[in-house]
Amino acid sequence: METLYLVILIFVFALAIFDIMVGVSNDASNFLNSAIGAKAAPFKLVMVIAAIGIFAGAALSNGMMDIARHGIYQPQHFYFAEIMCIILAVMITDVVLLDAFNSMGMPTSTTVSMVFELLGGTFAIAMVKVFKDDSQHLGELINTDKALSVVMAIFISVAIAFFFGMLVQYIARVIFTFNYKKKMKYTIGLFGGFAATAIIYFMVIKGLKDSSFMTVENKAWINDNTGMLVLYSLIFFTILMQVLHWLKVNVFKVIVLLGTFALALAFAGNDLVNFIGVPLAGYSAYTDFIAQGPGTTPDNFLMTSLLGSAKTPWYFLAGAGAIMVYALFTSKKAQNVIKTSVDLSRQEEGEESFGSTPIARKVVRISLALSHSVDKWVPERTKQWIDTRFRKDEAIIADGAAFDLVRASVNLVIAGLLIALGTSLKLPLSTTYVTFMVAMGTSLADRAWGRDSAVFRITGVLSVIGGWFLTAGVAFTISFFVALIIYYGGTIAIIVLISLAVLTLLRSHVLFAKKKKGEQQSETVKSLMLSNTSEEALKYLRIYTREEQAKLFQFAGENYDRIITSFFNENLRGLRKATGAIKFEKQLVKQMRRIGASAMSRLDNTMLLEKGLYYYQGNDFALELVYSMDRMCEPILEHTDNNFNPLDETQKKEFGEISQNILSFLQSCREKVEKNDYDAIEQEVRASNVINNQLAVLKREELKRIQHQSGSIKVSMVYLTMLQETQNLVMYAINIMKVSKKFQQEPIEI
Repeated sequence: METLYLVILIFVFALAIFDIMVGVSNDASNFLNSAIGAKAAPFKLVMVIAAIGIFAGAALSNGMMDIARHGIYQPQHFYFAEIMCIILAVMITDVVLLDAFNSMGMPTSTTVSMVFELLGGTFAIAMVKVFKDDSQHLGELINTDKALSVVMAIFISVAIAFFFGMLVQYIARVIFTFNYKKKMKYTIGLFGGFAATAIIYFMVIKGLKDSSFMTVENKAWINDNTGMLVLYSLIFFTILMQVLHWLKVNVFKVIVLLGTFALALAFAGNDLVNFIGVPLAGYSAYTDFIAQGPGTTPDNFLMTSLLGSAKTPWYFLAGAGAIMVYALFTSKKAQNVIKTSVDLSRQEEGEESFGSTPIARKVVRISLALSHSVDKWVPERTKQWIDTRFRKDEAIIADGAAFDLVRASVNLVIAGLLIALGTSLKLPLSTTYVTFMVAMGTSLADRAWGRDSAVFRITGVLSVIGGWFLTAGVAFTISFFVALIIYYGGTIAIIVLISLAVLTLLRSHVLFAKKKKGEQQSETVKSLMLSNTSEEALKYLRIYTREEQAKLFQFAGENYDRIITSFFNENLRGLRKATGAIKFEKQLVKQMRRIGASAMSRLDNTMLLEKGLYYYQGNDFALELVYSMDRMCEPILEHTDNNFNPLDETQKKEFGEISQNILSFLQSCREKVEKNDYDAIEQEVRASNVINNQLAVLKREELKRIQHQSGSIKVSMVYLTMLQETQNLVMYAINIMKVSKKFQQEPIEI
């Protein structure tokens, strides 16, 4: 029996290593997005600073480990076997759940996942114990007060972080404006002193106070002299920052890099419990169990020893720190998650990662109405003065950066202070929630959410927040059932679940690798959004348009063939697949329109007048082409799903011949677009006319069959719809070719 639990413990630690890897991938955005988003320093330097902070924070951490030992369950009421069941359920759930979110590029909370996994697993075993013994109650087995305070703190932090991020950024922007270099002659010293003091307070007084190297005397001295330390730090750093400014050092960069180090250090110290707290609790339980000798069994040894505070060996902490640093430098998924956070908070419009939703549109409408109401009460001169502080055309933003250094500084300072507050209250505050919502609040205050982008940004924020709530529910549910399966299934269930977890993780990595390989990260879009001249913007917009139209024609050919073939063969699965592809293509075309509209604003008036109409016409035709396929596929899917009569052989034969010509036509259009060769476009025009004439003949023949009442009326109506929408598809395809020729090749006279 001891051997079995030793194997479980080894596997739990193996999962912990993987958990650290995926956890760092997820939480890297917490401490990197401000420095990377503002390009405060070269990428490698930012990573090195963050890595040092992570290692130091992990090696000195020990203060939050108790939450995994007795923060959720009451260990004195649980036997060793039950504790190990909960621990294994938590670890299996955690690594699979976090890896799934990382693969989707969605930041989620490792704190939330750990807390709700512990709640789910504990609740499952507690229910079993109560069912077996009526004298026990759930309130005795689960630390409900602590669990509730943890959960409430996590979710309340969302609103608090957003509000204070928005408020402080608004004040900072009014003081410094977007052209902050002109407004920092005397204010920068005070701002830098306050920011640096806040970071030091967060890093030393709150972040390291509970570290493993701190003695009782050191802690007592810090508590007794906190006010003095803060005051002296404020004076010292105010003078230092002013002197650095006089020496032509960008103080904002110093603050951002210092804040990045501090936040990375606190992340490792605060969140390390999320990765290794549960395995270390299992390790303590196992060593305590072994120490009892051969007369003790897993089912009769209560884990009262876990009520004591954690005393984590230094080598566990140092090892975890080394793994964290390795994961930070090697994880591709970390870059995926950072991109999501930075995209949602960037200052300029660009390629939006999210679409719009009814809720987001409603929020925008309510916000606009509220804004108009407030405007009525603000004096006109005050509004004009405030507007002078928010002139975006004066913004000092590094090439390729998402926002400026002022906002990056506020992000780090406010996030650090809020996390320090949570840590001082002994709550495992979610660093993900705090840093993400602070970034969203500061971007809103900076007027980065314009009317043309607000609905997409809000959708993104709601998607991320929804993912957090989903994390809580899924973590609780999966851990609940996994714990029950382990409890009742015993050794066989443990082996099966471990195997499934390993296979799931391997499959996830294979799929993620394929996804990244298949994804063509549009360098064209990046170049387009960074273009400085009208000619450069038009050049990249033409390239981008050709790329997207070629993909559209490829989609049209493949999906049209799938629809027709599936209809002929009554393949319901193929039609459903086509419907899903059409729905996805609609979003891609709409995204193309948004990017194009943003790019058009970079053209001068002459180019805009000459080329704008052709571009917008091409986008309209592209969307109509997709809608034509949708209008064709929907009745065919419904007809097939209802098991109505299929097409007769005559209809299949006469249409089958034309469908091949249509596929050849679409293929020819794609090739010409890819090559940007429209010299022989008359061939496609003639081909489209021939196809449409043939389709018109088929429509007349089908109408004659209906008049003579030969064949099924239902089949005939679907067939006529298919013919009509095919005509529309061909017409829109050739129209795309015509306007593309004018957009791509017509000379511009300036």
